Amino acid sequence: MDALRKQANKLREQVAKQQQAVIKQFSASGYESSEVMVIDEVEMHRHQQLEKLYRSTRAGKEFQRDIVKAAEAFTAVGYKHVETGIKFSEDCCNYGAENINDEILSKAASIYGDARKHVEKEQEDLNRLLFSQILEPLRAMITGAPLEDARHLAQRYSRMRQEAEAQATEVMRRQARVREAPSPENVTKLHAAESKMHELKANMAVLGKEAAAALAAVEAQQQRLTFQRLVAMVEGELTYHERVAAILREIEAEMVSEKQRKEAAPPVISSNHFSEKTKYFLAEAVHAFDAASEKELSLALGDYVVVRKVSESGWSEGECRGKAGWFPSEFVEKRTRIPTTNGSAEAY
Repeated sequence: MDALRKQANKLREQVAKQQQAVIKQFSASGYESSEVMVIDEVEMHRHQQLEKLYRSTRAGKEFQRDIVKAAEAFTAVGYKHVETGIKFSEDCCNYGAENINDEILSKAASIYGDARKHVEKEQEDLNRLLFSQILEPLRAMITGAPLEDARHLAQRYSRMRQEAEAQATEVMRRQARVREAPSPENVTKLHAAESKMHELKANMAVLGKEAAAALAAVEAQQQRLTFQRLVAMVEGELTYHERVAAILREIEAEMVSEKQRKEAAPPVISSNHFSEKTKYFLAEAVHAFDAASEKELSLALGDYVVVRKVSESGWSEGECRGKAGWFPSEFVEKRTRIPTTNGSAEAY
């Protein structure tokens, strides 16, 4: 009977060792989750606290990696965007320089080509911000010593807890052996097992407190830094889009203004278009007009103009007060006679 009992105890020990080996194998890279109360409720609370902190810092680390991957992708796309934009800017400027006869389109191409360089400058600034304010700080924390050291402390506590769990089983086994056969040898082995258990308990108390403090500090720093970098990313993208929008609005306004100016400008007509057969007429200025160039004619309200040419573009050419030039046709109205100072009218 004693031989069978010894064989059974030996078999139980082998199974327990195999179980501990499997546990260590699967928990070497993390913190072992367990609902078993190894020592007391205080230790169980410490274990649950460490497990929560370990999971929290692991999730925070993974989120930081997600942000880094996104920032790296944004930067890669940004550099491609800059390369394409600069090439397109050069194409626009070349078209504007080589096709000056096509005034409206060539001018618009030149305007866009010049402004496009500023857009790419903003993209380069965003890329630098993503690298210096997002990628570098987060990479440093992901691979930094404080996080790894704190997690290693938690892993050491987890392994020590597993060892204490196995030692608690050993103490119970030794107690059973003493009850069955209270020999001096069995009592000595029991005392040795209990002494080792007390030592493990004391070491766990110190290590658990140290690991919890380290992980809590890292968790707070991790969340603070991640939040700050996420806000910096949002602010950087917002500034980029606002500045690009301002540049594009300015481009649009300049292009539209240039088109309107070209279409509304006085037509260039050679002198051979005028002849003695041209029919002149008299007109009165019903709106004041300020000339913007030497080709235009300033008018004051009530001025009388001898209109010599009316263009389909909405401009007329005429003479007033000894000066000639172009003015908007809608600013004058046709008259048949000029009123005199005595109230009568002189026919024209």
